[in-house]
Amino acid sequence: MGIVNVTPDSFSDGGAYTGFEQACRHVDHMVEQGALVIDVGGESTRPGAAEVSVAEELARVLPIIEYTAKKHDVWISIDTSKPEVMEAAVNAGANLINDVRALQAPGALAMAASLDVPICLMHMQGEPQTMQDAPVYDDVVDEVAAFFELRIAYCEAAGIERERLILDPGFGFGKTLAHNYRLLAMLPALHEFHLPVLVGLSRKSMIGHLLGRDTDQRLAGSLACALIAAQQGAQIIRVHDVAETVDVLKVMSATMEQL
Repeated sequence: MGIVNVTPDSFSDGGAYTGFEQACRHVDHMVEQGALVIDVGGESTRPGAAEVSVAEELARVLPIIEYTAKKHDVWISIDTSKPEVMEAAVNAGANLINDVRALQAPGALAMAASLDVPICLMHMQGEPQTMQDAPVYDDVVDEVAAFFELRIAYCEAAGIERERLILDPGFGFGKTLAHNYRLLAMLPALHEFHLPVLVGLSRKSMIGHLLGRDTDQRLAGSLACALIAAQQGAQIIRVHDVAETVDVLKVMSATMEQL
């Protein structure tokens, strides 16, 4: 899954693809490099990020979704928590809803139920503005799993078929460095739900803080995380650096075929 942040303030590439032509060329480049899903987001979820209106978010994401749907044979994911954006994005060609709030925003659950597309439910402790203010867990793996059990139940009660759901443990969303690496090490625990697992580790602070690297110097750490996540059974790897990640996963796959 290749990332297109059509935002001025995302943590890694904020402002790089706010222009329509820049964003379209970035989509083209990632598809050429091997991305099978393009994840389009119009609102930053980094700690302290400002909220964006529905109208502004739609103006940012819809042109890119329409372009990608017209030009490329790939899945398109809309990274949003707003029901109005979900509906408009799917109507424009999006195939997947990727919601960091796991359909907890007002109206999101009902809207997702009405749209015949898969949904990724992400775990987050708190809200983006405050999520990194001393997050605490008794056991992060157990609590993330309990959260998913509850959200899956809510989705099924709302008429969303279980087979439409994807789970994302939410690396960096209300977790300390230790919490993040504990989740990565114990990722197979999420397979008890028998649902696809999506991970977003690319260039995140869990890499920067561990290695002492700025955002633009986290490629090696990001590739290590992608490889470990894939070895731990993650089915979808959300990344900024598509070509390099594809190479790593091809080498892993060729090796595993010999076992």
